[in-house]
Parts: sequence; structure tokens; C-alpha cells
Amino acid sequence: VGGASALAKKYNISDLAIGLTIVAFGTSAPELVVNGLASSKGLSDIVYGNIIGSNNFNIFLILGIVGLILPITVQSNMVRKEIPISLGAAVLVLLLSHNFYMGGDRVLSRLDAVILLTAFLGFLWYVYTQMKSDDESSKSSDTQMSSGKMALYITLGLVGMIIGGKLVVDNAIAIASSLGVSTKIIGLTIVAAGTSLPELVTSIVAALKKNSDIAIGNVIGSNVFNALFILPISALITPVSYNTLFDLDIYMLIGGTILLMIAMFTGLRSKLDRWEAAILLATFIAYTVYQVSLEV
Repeated sequence: VGGASALAKKYNISDLAIGLTIVAFGTSAPELVVNGLASSKGLSDIVYGNIIGSNNFNIFLILGIVGLILPITVQSNMVRKEIPISLGAAVLVLLLSHNFYMGGDRVLSRLDAVILLTAFLGFLWYVYTQMKSDDESSKSSDTQMSSGKMALYITLGLVGMIIGGKLVVDNAIAIASSLGVSTKIIGLTIVAAGTSLPELVTSIVAALKKNSDIAIGNVIGSNVFNALFILPISALITPVSYNTLFDLDIYMLIGGTILLMIAMFTGLRSKLDRWEAAILLATFIAYTVYQVSLEV
């Protein structure tokens, strides 16, 4: 993330654009590695659990914690466009997973993957057009990082995530087997939390530096990447069977995104206040306890 952000800053790309793209992709890379390995092994519940669980983790836990540290004020453009895009991505995943246009088995097919990837390309085009019209380009000390150091950071980070991803998948299965817990719960909790740690650290650091655009751009961008890029890549490797037990989790994600939109629309500014962040955090804790209690 550090290397990628420095590379983007070198070309004077805005904080919001960096958060939505470079940083979001960097912090979503663990999900990509884990899901690629899980899909190749036919572990559909891990694939879906990781994506849905990570997105809920991002919306409820990360924004809840970040909002308590620093009330998040964002550009109004994000309220009008980026957050609704994230909402649309979650709804699209739900519809395609239920095979709404053909009926039959609930499987995310390779055709569904192409549909999601097409939507992802549309998202990238939108961000690109925003970057072209963005006049708030800003430089930072990161621009002093040498090209060699940037390449080294990015390479070491990617290698570390590939190794870590394999360890996460293998040991998540071992934990599920030893505790008698379903791979669905393991995917929604341990795997999702593990692969979301980069988003958590990045957003907290951004909040402490009073950079709300990076903090929330990272979260929203990661959710879009997870739903429209990582999930379809998993389905391209092997079509992914959908367990309808995930319906509640996707409804939670949709509800949390709508709640975030409402929070941003209330008041005079596009702002997530501390009490609203507390609601997100409390909801996530209650939801997680409920999910685990179903397994006990």
C-alpha cells in the first residue's frame, strides 16, 4: 500500500482517487489471493464468506472505529455516486447469486462473472473521468520515495500476501474441522477479519492523519473491488455455488450501506458523526454474536 500510494502521489492523483483505486486494490489483494485459492479448491462458502464478511467488516467495524476516532466528513460527490455504486454492487451480487435471470441452481457462473467484471470496468472508467476533472491534486512527502523503493515495497507486499493467503485458507479449514464449525462461519469471521486487517490499519492511520477521503475511499473502494472484481475472478476459476444462508449477510451489507448513505445525507455536511459510527459498531458486534450463537 505504501509503495502503490507513493507511485500514485508521484503523478499528483487526488487522495480520494487513490483511496478508491490504488489503496483499495492494495488492501483488497489478500481477499483476491484467499479467494483464488479457495475457489480452486471448490470451497464456495469460503469464497462467499470472505467477500460478504469482509464488506460487512469494512462498513460496520472499520467505519465504526474510524468514525469514533474522527467524525468522517467526505466530499459530497462520494455521497451522490461512490456509496450508491457500492450499494448497487451488493444488490447485483445478490441477484446474480440467486440466478434471477434464468432460474435454476444458485451458482455464480462464468457468465455472471463477466457481467460483474463489466460493471467493474464501468466503475474504473467513472473513477478515471473523475481523476481527469479533479483539480485538487496534492503532493505529499511520499513523492520523495525512489522508484526502486516503490517497486521493492510493492513486490515484497505481494509476495507476503500470497504466502499469507495460502496460510489463511489452509488453517481456516483446519480450524473449522477441529472445532466442528461450518466453513460459512469461518469465512464470515476469521478469514474475513484476517483479509480485512489492511483496510482497518490503513483507514485508522488515515483517520489519525485527519485524511477522511483516504479513510472512507479505501473502505468503499475495497467493497466495490471485492464484489465486482474479486468475486467474479473466483467464479472464472471455478463457478461458485451459492448457499442461501448468506442471504441475511448480504441484507446486512445492503442495510449498512443504506445506513451510511442516510448518515451522510443528514445534517449540513456529508459527515459520519461519532454516534452514527457507534451504531454501526454496535450493530456489527450484535450481528457477529448472533451468527456465532447459531453454530453453538
